Amino acid sequence: MFSAAIFDMDGLLIDSERPIMAAWMAAARTLDVELSHAQYLQVVGLATAESEIILSGLLGGPAAFRHALEHVRQALALERSDGTPLFPIKPGAAEFLGALRARGTRCAVASSSTSGQIQACLGSLGVLHHFEAFAGGDEVPRAKPDPALYLLAASRLGVDPTQCIAFEDSENGAKAALAAGLRVVIVPDLKHPPAAIVEQAFHVLESLHDANAHLPRWFPGEMVRP
Repeated sequence: MFSAAIFDMDGLLIDSERPIMAAWMAAARTLDVELSHAQYLQVVGLATAESEIILSGLLGGPAAFRHALEHVRQALALERSDGTPLFPIKPGAAEFLGALRARGTRCAVASSSTSGQIQACLGSLGVLHHFEAFAGGDEVPRAKPDPALYLLAASRLGVDPTQCIAFEDSENGAKAALAAGLRVVIVPDLKHPPAAIVEQAFHVLESLHDANAHLPRWFPGEMVRP
């Protein structure tokens, strides 16, 4: 039915949102500010510039934001020192990617992270080889929900967007994929997309573990790789 799969990365393939949220909450406490879970969720799925505006308001202004940002960077850098990946792979992701590869399904990543961050992160988790193309936020003029990232990823695969399924966790990511003409499978992470977006989705999954059951119908390719 479809010939390619295009994946978001943060919150979809990797469990990055939780450690980043924890780092921001800890950084806020150095400013004597209690940043709540609900407050932080306001920035999930937003572009960097939009997130900065909201966090600056929550933390007490631009100077407070810069102070907290430095703490966040230091905290996340420290987590790398034990040799483990900074962000673990999400449950079911590696298995699903392997199953797609075995069927000969072409895969790409369309992420607001930079292209360098995408390849470094997925390389550290041992799944980079499953992807033929990458589209990073540093390569397009506008972030999600603009469709540019998905259009670039589909173009680099050489596949019509209407022949692709996008796998997304966020509202803005789903909007971007829909605007580009892809079908969207939503796998919610920290923040469940609103009903209006869910209604437009091709399917909603609890986790990528559940995606394997749909492979024969969504990607009916032959088993070509071990």
